[in-house]
Amino acid sequence: MNIRQQYQQFEDQFLSPYAVRSKDTKGRVRYLPPCEVRTDFQRDRDRIIHSKAFRRLKHKTQVFIAPEGDHYRTRLTHTLEVAQIARTIARALRLNEDLTEAIALGHDLGHTPFGHAGEKALNRLLPGGFRHYEQSLRVVDVLEGDQGLNLTYEVRDGILKHTGDAEPETLEGMVVKISDRIAYINHDIDDALRAGKIRLEELPHDCLEILGRKHSERINTMVQDTIMNSMGKPRVAMSSEVGKATQKLRDFLFNVVYLGIEAQQEEKKACFIIEKIFHLILERPELVSKEHGKSIMGEREAADFVAGMTDRYAIRFFSSHFLPMSVADLG
Repeated sequence: MNIRQQYQQFEDQFLSPYAVRSKDTKGRVRYLPPCEVRTDFQRDRDRIIHSKAFRRLKHKTQVFIAPEGDHYRTRLTHTLEVAQIARTIARALRLNEDLTEAIALGHDLGHTPFGHAGEKALNRLLPGGFRHYEQSLRVVDVLEGDQGLNLTYEVRDGILKHTGDAEPETLEGMVVKISDRIAYINHDIDDALRAGKIRLEELPHDCLEILGRKHSERINTMVQDTIMNSMGKPRVAMSSEVGKATQKLRDFLFNVVYLGIEAQQEEKKACFIIEKIFHLILERPELVSKEHGKSIMGEREAADFVAGMTDRYAIRFFSSHFLPMSVADLG
């Protein structure tokens, strides 16, 4: 019995009846011989971590575009926080921690530069629309490497359904979906407070009474509530009280931070840059093929290229093609 088989035996003995066993995966699009050491979900996690798309997340905006300071979240640090929260919940519920971690690490690979502002811009430009969760799946299925990452069905399902109305097929996917919300609500409040966009006194008082006044207290309340409310059940969810308080905090963030006047002004700038780059590479596809060896054949490929940009690369690309050299050099 090799190491992988020993671990699969451990999964059978220890995991909840509701957990996905790695040996029961629905498999990959292309056959891959089993690894002697790692389960299929462990291999998926490793493939995601070693991908170029994962590394680019460190230079992609979470909420604040090009913030001054070293402590603001990026798309990468957000991803790591989601993975940490998701592992904690999955372990407590005796779900498959490797599957959970793989989904969490891959869930935002398709995010655009400039956060949701970039997503909104591409959604207007691409026929049929652009949604980052669909792009994340496209990254792992098609764009990364020569033929995509060839991930398992369960990881791909969790990535695609980590946000929106669609429900993941696995409890591990449900864990990531709720962990994503726990992470961004709390760290976006933390960043907004640090940036002086809001004051603690402005947060809904009744929410703080339920969830806690401190960043760590709120996360702890949400995580523990999710665990206790989901123990031994075929679904993962917060209790009604904590869930309503969490939703109210999310609504506050959208109204005051994400859709505030200053955020809208920054969004206009980001959308302008995205739109200019998108149209430019459609008109002059040789700009991409010359620098990256990729061919831009139409709007779909243009959206892929723009979505893969980091914030700073998008700004540099825009500057080099739309600003006089002397001005661009200032950046």
